[in-house]
Amino acid sequence: MNATSTPSGNQAGTLSANPSGGRPYLAIPGPSVIPDPVLQAMHRPSPNIYAGELLSLTDSLIPDLKALAGTQHFVAIYISNGHGAWEAALMNTLQPGDKVLVPASGRFAIGWAEMANALGIETEILDFGTAAAWDLDKVATRLAADPSHEIKAVLGVHVDTSSSIRNDVAALRAVMDTAQHPALLMTDCIASLGCDRFEMDAWGVDVMVSACQKGLMTPAGVSFVFFNDKAAAARAKLPRVSRYWDWTPRATPQEFYQYFGGTAPTHHLYGLRAALDLIHREGVEAVWARHARLAAAVWAACEAWGNIADPAQGLRLNVSDPSLRSHAVTALHLPAPRASDLRHWLEQNLGLTLGIGLGLAPSDSPAWHGHFRLGHMGHVNGHMIMGLLGGINAGLLALDIPHGAGALTAAASVLAKPD
Repeated sequence: MNATSTPSGNQAGTLSANPSGGRPYLAIPGPSVIPDPVLQAMHRPSPNIYAGELLSLTDSLIPDLKALAGTQHFVAIYISNGHGAWEAALMNTLQPGDKVLVPASGRFAIGWAEMANALGIETEILDFGTAAAWDLDKVATRLAADPSHEIKAVLGVHVDTSSSIRNDVAALRAVMDTAQHPALLMTDCIASLGCDRFEMDAWGVDVMVSACQKGLMTPAGVSFVFFNDKAAAARAKLPRVSRYWDWTPRATPQEFYQYFGGTAPTHHLYGLRAALDLIHREGVEAVWARHARLAAAVWAACEAWGNIADPAQGLRLNVSDPSLRSHAVTALHLPAPRASDLRHWLEQNLGLTLGIGLGLAPSDSPAWHGHFRLGHMGHVNGHMIMGLLGGINAGLLALDIPHGAGALTAAASVLAKPD
């Protein structure tokens, strides 16, 4: 069955038209729900890009972006998605023939490695699968086997959106320091920035990439590369850098247009300003705590649903160890094709959209229909999460999918606990 086929089982032919009442709920792991203040900030005519408030507004973004990333160094802004930030990070630090090490715990680490390879950079992947975090002992062994320091960078994804694994970036830096290896530590925080705790300078990260459409609650189209002095020095040694991807003028502009390599993404900047205001008004520690609490409610419900006589026939969390789970996204399994059946039923009957099971099985494989993901990132609160879980519970009942009882009570109990 492909993604548009008639669902199987007792739901075939019973799907209603997409409901028109109320708001749809996009519970995918990005783009995330856009707050009303962000939408309102973007709902305006195009501003002057040569003088006026847009210039001072853009200047104001820089310190707030750095504070969110936990760095006192540099940030470059790109009109691109996260893939553009990947390429910018690579183009400013490496050249064809260089070698990178990529510990992988999901599809997006592999994707970053594929981009590096396409740029002529030699890639070595340590693949730990889609349900396990980095094995840092194996990373340490590989770095120790590189006494000539051929490895110029280690590319690590903090939260892999496909698997929902959350890796220990600070521990990876400790491994590199113990090995006295000079490689750059480059980290993808596209799914985690503004959701899971991340501290760039304190954790010893040299380059971090992110984007605006997840924890930063702004429509997709703007990405960021944060970098420190060590990474800037690597950039200075390169014989050439693409004029567009060069982060130096973007991070230290002499003219406003240099922030963006041309015309500014005007309305995204207004939206991003509003989003950062929301984050800093709440406080980043409180934002991280909120995400952790909501994630725990999701996990409690999922564990209750999976508590059946034959667990192989029911719902299962992709990551068994809670300490390794992201607070922004949860990847789940149901026997194929029931995961796709559930997604279709929820979207067409309740206006609730769940994420596809990206990277957990090939998209041309029947097993692809046995996976889905929940996004609980950015502009979310307790009643939204309870609505998401209540919708899933209704779908499990409607489709007669085996599941344990008490999921909503379990989730509510997490949210009911005092801070």
